[in-house]
Amino acid sequence: MTIHTGEKTYKSEVCGYDFYQSGTLKVHMMIHTGEKLYTCEVCGYDFNQSGTLKVHMMIHTGEKLYKSEVCGYDFNQSSTFKGHTRIHTGEKTYKCEVCGYVFNQRSALKVHMRIYTGEKPFKCEVFDCVFNQSGTLKVHMRIHTGERLYKCEVCDYKSNQSFSLKRHIEIHKGERLKVKGMWFCKKLDWLN
Repeated sequence: MTIHTGEKTYKSEVCGYDFYQSGTLKVHMMIHTGEKLYTCEVCGYDFNQSGTLKVHMMIHTGEKLYKSEVCGYDFNQSSTFKGHTRIHTGEKTYKCEVCGYVFNQRSALKVHMRIYTGEKPFKCEVFDCVFNQSGTLKVHMRIHTGERLYKCEVCDYKSNQSFSLKRHIEIHKGERLKVKGMWFCKKLDWLN
């Protein structure tokens, strides 16, 4: 009945998220406690929900149940597929109550709201720094691991960020010039 009335009586004391059912709150709290009861037998990755493990297993089996009719991209989760479909339709159903900006995915709104809440849940294990997105932490961790995923096809240059590689490629295209250890854009009038 609480779903029909919209009443969310169960609230996370940690992040303030509201839930219709106590069981959903209990599962959510595992995010904060780090408790993960379900382990993938193939790769050893841990999950806090059996359903999440089931969807994860599709990665190993290659099973993808949902396909975009527009671009042909395949998905193994209906929620991800629905979010992707909104990209094609332009539908943006998630609105920020503070600034009015709209998003096509709930997760994008959630990340956006961290601007206002100041929440930075992703912490570097080496330095004392925190981030508001997991992807930003992942890129940051490459500093510590020395991992350089982005490689120049022309020379031996490698980078841990795609932006750095793009900037580097401008050298080969003749769009950037190095003078006394500093980079300048050749397109500037005063340099030509």
